Amino acid sequence: MTIANNKPPISDKQHIIDERRDRIIAAARICFRQHGFHGAGMAEIAALSHLSVGQIYRYFTNKESIIEEVVHRIVKQRVRLMLDNDNDLDRIADDLAGNSLWGGGGEEHINQVLMLEVAAEATRNPRIAQILADEDAELFQEGCTMLLQIYPEMKYDEAARLAELLAVLSEGTTLRVLTRQQHGKHGELQKIYRQIFATVFPTRLKTGSD
Repeated sequence: MTIANNKPPISDKQHIIDERRDRIIAAARICFRQHGFHGAGMAEIAALSHLSVGQIYRYFTNKESIIEEVVHRIVKQRVRLMLDNDNDLDRIADDLAGNSLWGGGGEEHINQVLMLEVAAEATRNPRIAQILADEDAELFQEGCTMLLQIYPEMKYDEAARLAELLAVLSEGTTLRVLTRQQHGKHGELQKIYRQIFATVFPTRLKTGSD
């Protein structure tokens, strides 16, 4: 049976817009990582994206709007990965131990560096602080939703507390890895994470055999 695709086709103009925005974001990620937000200039981003500064301003009003899009894409990817985890706390424990909760690999390492850069900039720039707070709220809400799906009897306040715990573990792990201060073998760390989850969550870990 053939399923009809009711989505409207993307126009050539929209395709060009999306392609150029992608190029700008890709270039900005490189510049922000190499030089920080203050050191990265629009001229450098333009050169790396093979566009003029004037063309960049057609798609982004300023550098802060580029930062906002960078953060939004990282959070969107992490929400997708969270949903792909199939509500499996056992798997999350394994991912935390291997620092692969958000997918791992070189791209995620860059994401981690950029998010730390955003957090630092947020202490100086109220606009960036608001961007970070909004995106964090979205990721936090997805964490609460995931927990409520695992434990339908759980109250929202309890889910929020446990989502905060998961956030602390994941962000703390990220910092330890980036500063190369993480100690312990994967299996040992996984065992500890599983013990923590078994203690604080109301029922046993959900496993793939459930």
